[in-house]
Formats: sequence, structure tokens, C-alpha cells
Amino acid sequence: MRLERLSIEQVRQFRNPITLDGLQPGINLIHGPNESGKSTLVRAIRAAFFERHRSKSVEDLRPWGDSAAAPSIELGFEHGGHQWSLTKSFLQRKRCDLQVDGQSFSGEEAEEKLAELLGYQFPKKGASKEEHWGIPGLLWVEQGTGQDIEKAVEHAGDHLKSALNNLVGEVASTGGDDVIQAVEKQRAELLTGTGKPRGEYLQLEKERAELEVEIAELQARIGQYQAQVDRLGTLTAEFEKANRERPWEEARRRMEQAQEQFRQVESLQAQQVREQETLDHVRQNLNLLRQNLEQMQSQGKKLEQRETDLRKAREILAQEEARTPAFDKALQDARESYDAAIKIVEQARQLESLTRLKQEVTRLENQHKTLRQNLDKATEFQQKLDEARKQKQENRIDPDLVQQARVTQRQLDEEAIRSQTIATRLTWQLEQGHSLHLSDESIEGEGERRLLEETTLEIPGVGRLGITPGGEDLASVRRTLAHLEQTLSEHLRALGVPNVEDAEQKLARLRDAENRLKHTEDLLASVAPQGLERLRTETRDTLADLEARKGELNALLKSAEVGDTNLPGFTEAERARKEAEQRLSEAETARSKHQTAILTARQNVENANREWQQLREELNNSESQRQLRELGDKITESEKREATVLGNLEALTRKIREARPELLQQDIQRFRQAADTQQKAQENRERELRDIRVRLEAWGAEGLEELLSEKFGEFEHINRRYDELHRRARALDLLLNVLTGKRQALTRRLQAPLQKHLDHYLSVLFPEATLEVDEHLMPGRFTRGDELGQMTELSFGAREQMGLISRLAYADLLKDAGRPTLIILDDTLVHSDAERLDGMKRILFDAAQRHQILLFTCHPENWQDLGVEPRDLQALKIEPVP
Repeated sequence: MRLERLSIEQVRQFRNPITLDGLQPGINLIHGPNESGKSTLVRAIRAAFFERHRSKSVEDLRPWGDSAAAPSIELGFEHGGHQWSLTKSFLQRKRCDLQVDGQSFSGEEAEEKLAELLGYQFPKKGASKEEHWGIPGLLWVEQGTGQDIEKAVEHAGDHLKSALNNLVGEVASTGGDDVIQAVEKQRAELLTGTGKPRGEYLQLEKERAELEVEIAELQARIGQYQAQVDRLGTLTAEFEKANRERPWEEARRRMEQAQEQFRQVESLQAQQVREQETLDHVRQNLNLLRQNLEQMQSQGKKLEQRETDLRKAREILAQEEARTPAFDKALQDARESYDAAIKIVEQARQLESLTRLKQEVTRLENQHKTLRQNLDKATEFQQKLDEARKQKQENRIDPDLVQQARVTQRQLDEEAIRSQTIATRLTWQLEQGHSLHLSDESIEGEGERRLLEETTLEIPGVGRLGITPGGEDLASVRRTLAHLEQTLSEHLRALGVPNVEDAEQKLARLRDAENRLKHTEDLLASVAPQGLERLRTETRDTLADLEARKGELNALLKSAEVGDTNLPGFTEAERARKEAEQRLSEAETARSKHQTAILTARQNVENANREWQQLREELNNSESQRQLRELGDKITESEKREATVLGNLEALTRKIREARPELLQQDIQRFRQAADTQQKAQENRERELRDIRVRLEAWGAEGLEELLSEKFGEFEHINRRYDELHRRARALDLLLNVLTGKRQALTRRLQAPLQKHLDHYLSVLFPEATLEVDEHLMPGRFTRGDELGQMTELSFGAREQMGLISRLAYADLLKDAGRPTLIILDDTLVHSDAERLDGMKRILFDAAQRHQILLFTCHPENWQDLGVEPRDLQALKIEPVP
């Protein structure tokens, strides 16, 4: 089998179509970095073969975030000289089409044909799994699974044995299979494939096990009954003893003792707090006395300091009084500047008012002129508007009814034309002086008439001819004409016009009036948007405002005192006034602060002088000496009081520490919990005694021992039948093993072709090594020199290499049997060192002489010497789709 072309669209990251074509018979090296889509291509090939097109378990193919995607895969391959083409799409557009040399298959038929060709099967429901993949599951190696070959061989075992049968042909020709199948059939009645019981054997085993459980439960209940009887005696004794001794009362008594001791400790703690408060008060009073003593001793130094303060206060007062004339001069200059600024502001305000009034008068004159012009135009437009309204009123007509009349007239004209084409045609050509009578009309000369109704033609001197136009169409036309004429007459009567042309003219005049009315209304709105009367009022109001402003302007021109034309603007003058006002305010503030400073300096002098004299008099007084002696005595007395209270406090602290109040609290809690626990335990004993007595009464009524005897009888009966079937199952199982062993001896002859291919590849990597296959065609024991062990015991990299070698051997075996082979390797041999990898390249190149190999890798530099041209997947993505 050779894969020639692969195209996918809307598969995972490949939202747009991508095609991998021109695949060679041997090795095809496809490379790209991680996340470039290599595994997606492998997944697409697997989905094309393994997943049913109607499967709902292929959501992983959908591009992320695209719920409307329909993943599509196209494959083209050659096998056995035939061209195969497969197209399969999933999810939104479920389809499967297969063509083999022009012969078409679709749906499940196509899928089953592919499964038969490649040697795999589809699941009954759900996603395809490893156990369904068969031969492709063995030859198509997913990333990171190259070392795991056991399950793949197991799932492909039937197909491999079938291929070997085709090569050797001996096992299938033996007659032992019929015997084996007969034994297997009888064994299957009793045992499953894994040797588990089934059918009657399984039912007996379950019943036997259930009876064993019931017997065990009865025995356990009888044991419990006896244990409950023993427990009843023990519990009764404990309950009566506790009732006599009542230990919880002793615990509560000891708890009360501990509570009394703790109350005594609390009393000591309260006394300790009071003594501490007394000590704090004594120490506070002692500190005050010492501070007073220090204060009185420092009076001499204070007198010197107050003399210095008095001298400094007088110096400061002299300095402040010397600065008074400068502050007065600054205040006078600032006041004069402010008065001048006020005068300039007033003149600038008058000048600005004059300018503003002149501009207002000019604006009002222009506005009045514009309003006057608009009023004239609006008056003219109003006249035209009245004329248009009058014309609209005179030509008022229903446009819909006119349309209906127009349609009816057109239908009537069309029907008249149609009637002329189907009417009976009467032509005449009379000699001069002769005439005929058509109905009541006399006709002469030449002429033509189309007749729709029955008519009489009178020939003078000859007689009358009756002319009756024929045909059902003519009668229908006459009825239609009559109906249309009546309808048209009703329309015209409703419109009040003699004919449709007059109605059309009247409607045209109406629409012209409406158009002129709309245009005139727009013109009027453009000059008088709020109406003509409002425009007249605005014109009058504007004229009144204009006259008022002219009066104000004349009055201001007479009273204004603006002599200097170089005055600054009002804004600039106001800013200069504010600056002058700010300077005046600053000067006044500075003058006020200076006055305050002088008053403060004078007050400081007076205060310093008074304090100095007062302190000098105090120091010269004998009373101060007496106060010093009294302070000393009080300090000595307070120190003695402090020592006494401190001793009392230490004694109380020692007593409290020795009483251990924290342990007393724990004792209270412990005795309380002990009393509660013991009393609760006694209540539980009482409750348990009641429960045991009720339970024993119920169990005694059930007859447990009699029921146990019945169950033993049932168990003996079932157990005899179970032993009979058990012996038969073991015998059949033994017979099947013997027969299977004989058959396996013959099967080993089939291993020779596979062993030959394994030895061929293994000799390239390990010249002296051998890898044996077991009866299930599974690679097992590995021998290399003195080393002997199972393949699963090799290192990870070696198991990966042995796995690939085994797969190549299976591929050779399948090819010899005429089965299709396609080998897919997704990032394999990544755990091989340089020397081993070089040997594996030789093996792959040799296998490529017989098989097509698709090798996907993210390390193309490792395969540069493989002898094939690499295909860059990244470049393939940007190639235009053919």
C-alpha cells in the first residue's frame, strides 16, 4: 500500500485546506516545530480510517471555537495495482465516499471495505479505541508510545495469525479445531473466557456464597446474643455499684471546695488591687512633693532669668516704636494710589458703556432692518400660501379613487381591444343610392362594424338577417365590459368628474397646489420660523429697543466725564484697581500687625516687670523658708508610707502565688466534668440495659438456632450440585488446555517466518543478539551474549528501538502474505543515542525498500543523513491550495 495524497480542511488548527501530496514509496520525512500540526496530520489519517463518519465522538477534530465546522479528510492511495480514493467528513456534513478504480462505495459499506483491507474493526458505538485498531494500530506509532508494543500485538493478533496461516497453511488444515471448538463450547456453558463461572454454575456459586453469608450472619447473631447476655450481667453489676457509691456526688463536693478556695484567692486579689492603688497614690503624691521642692529651690535662678527677660522686652519695644513712621508713610501712599485707580475705573466704565451702547444701537439697527425685510417677504409668502390653499381646496380629490378609476379605465380599454379581436366582424360595400338598416341605424357606402351582441340587419325589399355573435369568450367579454363600465361610472360619480382625464387634471392641480403649499410653507418658515405675527411682534420690539438704546446713548454722552482718550480698557483699569486695593490692604495689614506688635511688646514689658518684682518679694519673705521645711517633712513621711504599702503588696502577691489560682480553676472544671461524665455514664448504662433487654427478648423470639439448622440443610443440597459442576468445569478446562497445547506446538511452526524477519533487523543493531516471540506472536525473551531477560526489562530507549524493529518485522510478514502495509512514525526514537540512532537509520532505510514510511519529527537535523528530501510543514501551510 502506498499513500499518495492527503488533504484536510477544518481539522483542529488547519481551518483552511492543506494538502500533502507527492508522497514517495519509501521514506517520507515531514518536519516542523512543536504545535505545527504534525500530530494533527497523524490524527486525521487515523480518523479517516478508524472513525465512523456518523460518529459523535470526534469533537477533538473541530477547530477551537468553531461550532459550525465540518472536518473533512481526503486520501488517495494505491494497493494491489488499484487506485483508491477516500473522502470522509464529520460533524456538520457527515459523509464517507470510497472509489476503487472508478467503482464507488459510500457510507458504512465504504468503511467496512476499508476495515477489511487494512485489518481493523469499528466499535459498536462511541469513539474508536486501541482494541479496535488491529494492524494499523501496530504499524502506526503515536508520539511517545513506541516502546509499548504488547497491547498493539494483542489487538492485531488475529490478523497476524491469519497472515501466517496464508503463508504456512498447516494449522488451518488440521482437524483438531473441531474438537477444540466442541470442548470450548461445553466449557463456555460453565466458564467465561477468563475462567470465571457462568450460567447455572455461576448461579449456584452465588447462592452458595449467599447461604455462607447468611449462615455466618446467623452464627454471628447467635454469638452476639450470647455476648449480649454476658454484657447484661456485667452492666447490671456496674449500674448497681454506681448507684450505691454515687461517685458524681463526691466529685461535686470536691468541686465546691475548690470553688471556695478560689473565692478566697479572689478576695486576696481584690485586696492586692486596693493595695496597688494605694501605692500608686502614695508614689504620685511623693512625686508632686519632690517637684514642689525642686520648684522652690529653683526660684533664685528664675529671678535672674526674669531680669534678663525684662531687659529683652524693653529692647524689642524700642525697636518696634522706631519702625512706626515707615509703616505710616507706606499706608498713605497706598491709599492715594487706590483713590486714583478708582477714578480711572469709573472713567473706563463710562467709556466702555458708551462703546457698548453704540455697538448695541448698530446691532439693533441691523436687526430691525433684517426683520423688516423678512416681514415683507413673509407677507408676500403668506399671500401665496393662501392662494395655494384655495387652489388645493378647489381641486380636492381622492388620489386612491383616481388610481382605481385609472386602473378601471385601463382594464376597460384593454377589454374593449380584446372584444374587438374576438367580436363578429361585419363589413359592407353598397352601391350608391342603396342602404341597409343595422338594428335601428341606417348604413350606406362602405364601412365596418364589430358586433358583440345579437343584431338585426334589414335589407330593403329582401327581408331581415339575424346576426348572433358566438363563443363563450364573447359572452364573458360582454359581461366584463358591462361590469367595468359600471365600476368606472361609479368611480367618476364619486369623484364628481365626467371622465378619467378630468380626474387626472384635477389630481394634477391638487398635487401642484400641495407642492406649492409645501414650498411656500418652507419659504415662510425660513423667514418667519415662529409665524408671521411673531415676526411682526419681534420687529416692533426691536424698534422699541433701538429707540431706548439711542436715548441711553444720548444721556450718557451728556453726563460722561471722559476727557482723556488714552484711558485703559475697563478690564485693565479694574485689574489696576484690584492691584492698588491689594497693596492698600497689605499696607493696612502691615500697619495693623505693627500696632499689634507694639502693644504686645508693651504688654510683655509690663508682664516681665511685674513677674520680676513679684518673685523678688517672694524670695525676700521668711514664709518661703518655712514652706521648704514642711515639704521636707512631708516627703520623709510619704517615703515611709510607700515602704509599708510595698511590703503589704509583696505579702499578698506571695499568698496568691502560693494558692495557684489557675490550678484551682482547672480543679473546678475537672471536678465538674468528672461529675457530669460519671452521671452521664450511669444514664448510658441504664439506657443500654433497657436496649439489651429489649434486644434479647426480640432475638429469643426469632428462633436463631432453628433457623441456622435450616440454612445448613439448604447449603448441603446446593453445595453437592456446585461440587458436581465445579469438577466438570475443571475437567473441561484441563482438556482444553491439553488440546490447546497440542495446537500451540503446531502454531510454533508459524513463528519461523516472523522470527526470520526479526533476526534480519536485530542483527543490524545487535549482531550477536536474539529476540524470541511467544505462542501469541509477542516479542519476549531477549538474549545478548551472557545477558538474558525479557524485552520489557530493557531501558526505555532500547525498548523503543526493539518496538520499532518488531513492527518492521510484522510489516514484512504482512507484506509476504499480500496484506497492505503503511508505517507511520510520529516523533519516534527521540531517546536513542547517536550510535544507536545511526543503526536504526540503516534499519529504516532497509525497510523502506519494501514499505512506505511516513516519519514525522520536530528534529530534522537528526535525520539529515537518511537519504531523503525533508518536507517542511510550515512551508506547506503557506502554499496555495490547488
